[in-house]
Order: sequence, then structure tokens, then C-alpha cells
Amino acid sequence: MKKRISALQESMAAEGINAYYVTDPFNLRYISGFTGTSGTALITANNAYFITDFRYREQAKAQCAGYEIIIAGGSAAHTSPLRFVQSVVVNENLGQLGYEEEYMTVAKFDELEDIVSARLIPASGMIESLRQTKDQEEITTIQRACEIADAAFEHILGFIQVGMTEIQVANELDFFMRSQGASGVSFETIVASGYRSAMPHGVASDKVIEAGDIVTMDYGCYYKGYVSDITRTIAVGEPSSKMKEIYDVVFQANQLVNEQAKAGMTGEEMDAIARDFIASHGYGDDFGHSLGHSIGLDIHESPNASVHNKQPLKEYTVITNEPGIYLEGIGGVRIEDDIILTEDGNKVLTHSPRHLIIV
Repeated sequence: MKKRISALQESMAAEGINAYYVTDPFNLRYISGFTGTSGTALITANNAYFITDFRYREQAKAQCAGYEIIIAGGSAAHTSPLRFVQSVVVNENLGQLGYEEEYMTVAKFDELEDIVSARLIPASGMIESLRQTKDQEEITTIQRACEIADAAFEHILGFIQVGMTEIQVANELDFFMRSQGASGVSFETIVASGYRSAMPHGVASDKVIEAGDIVTMDYGCYYKGYVSDITRTIAVGEPSSKMKEIYDVVFQANQLVNEQAKAGMTGEEMDAIARDFIASHGYGDDFGHSLGHSIGLDIHESPNASVHNKQPLKEYTVITNEPGIYLEGIGGVRIEDDIILTEDGNKVLTHSPRHLIIV
């Protein structure tokens, strides 16, 4: 964690902030390594404090390398977390305190403003910017989460059949991933069959899967704090010619991105690889979401592969490639991979078959 603390301190110096108060749970885990549910961190130019309560004393000592552990709050403590922050502000003569305004309620801000005498500077995004570039340990962990998702796809091919409900399929995916070492699911598993596959976020329902249905499964898991996110679309029985047609277009769009995406291109340029191809086949209006989003500790991280992102994508960003076509009342297809961007290309982390599988 010491390297991450130093990186944040460098960013703080560049922004003219001499202290930073971390409250977002994902940022807290990234900057401290803490996996508990009660804690904050205060980083100054020369020191790092992890503030928690008595319940997590031993855990914080074990996990938060590079931090002075402060026990505050609770019946056995002598001070509250914010009173401790104020004491550091006074002792270290801190003029400003950066805080994460995107993860602070009005009530919490009012309390911060009442207790802490430093000038409060809204500074969300500083740690998120560091999180964009994954180190080797993070990549290895995400790779394992992807391997579990791939194994779940192989498993579900032998499980799914006509007459099952979408919820049955979703539950089987979830339980299987846990059996392989996942701590939980990345998000509520999407299983959308038949006409419901035209719903990009059609979470599993009690709809029964029928012969000839296209079934889109979008799911992933948490493994050691990091996520995977995969989508595969299959057919249960022979699908219609229209669904085969749009499947082929989406498949080719996905493959083009896997072949061409690399660090240095903007999010807009990465998105355009798939979007322009889909539009050239007459389905531009039926691809209504962005191509992808970054993943890591959270399922939706910045940056995105989107028409709205004109910034270059950094090397070792892990981002999704998920083109789709959705025909209202008929059905839809999406194919999604997780890829690591490199200077000269990318590495695809999800390896489940992408060609149309009919079970």
C-alpha cells in the first residue's frame, strides 16, 4: 500500500492539497487494503492514518501497511473520527482538506464542516484516477474472476433447457461461481430470453425459456475484491433467421474491438470500432448503450468506451467490450469480453466461446 499512498501524495501535491480524507469504500480498500466495513483514511503530505473502531483493530493492523492505526468512536474510544481529523489539522498545520464530495451526504458534510477547521476542497476522482491503471497483482486477481465466469458459462451450457425459468438459470450461475471460490456476484445476474433479450438490463424473471429462444446471460463475480463481467448469448433450440443475422453482426463487432482496441485511443474511438460496424449493417439505432466500461474493485469504473469520452485510454486499463443489437418485441444479442489495454494492443481475459451455440 505504500506505493499507492505515495502516488496519492504526489497527486495531492500537484493539486495543492496537503491532506485528503478518504470515505468511499472502494477507494478506501484500494488505498489501504482494508476489507472491513467501518473505516476512513486521512492522508497528509508526510503521514497516513487509518481510522476505525475497536471491532477492526486487529484487522486494520494486519491489512493497512504504511498506516498509523487510530481507534476512534465507540464506547472505548476517547475521540470521534472527525475529532481525530481535526487534531491532525491542528498538529500538522493543515490549511486544506480534500474530501470525496461524491460520497458524502449533506449531513456528513455539515458535520465535517462543523468540526474540521481546514478549508474543505471537493476532490473526488483523485484515487479513481489512480485506480484506472491496474498493477500486476490486480490483473492476476481479475484474471481469476474471469476464469470463474468462464467456467460458469461452460457449466450452464450443460444445465439450461427448455422449460426452465430465467431465475433458475441465474441462480445456477450464481451458485456455481461461489462453488469455484467467488465471494459473490458482481451485480444482479441478467438472464433474458426470447423477446426479453431485447432488454439490455433484463434481470432474470420467472419467464419460462421456450424452444427457439435466444438467451442473453450477463453476469460476473467478485474474487478477492475484484470483479469480472461477461455476456454470452446462446440459443435454446433453433433460433429465427433474423436472430442469427443480428448475432453475426454483433459477433463481428466484438471481434473487431478485440483485434483493434489499444491504449492511447480515446474512449470514443474504441466505441466507434463496434458502433460504426453495426451502423454499416443497418442496426445503428438498435445499439443504444456505450461499448464498455472499466472494471476493478467496482463493476462500473471510469473511464468508459463511449461516444462521450474523448480522453485517451491508459495502458493497463481493464475495460469491457460489449456491443449489442436489441430489436423491441423480437429479441436481442450482446457479447461481452473483459480486456486489458496495452500500448500495442490488448489482452482478452474472458475466453468462453463467442460463436452462436445452440443447445
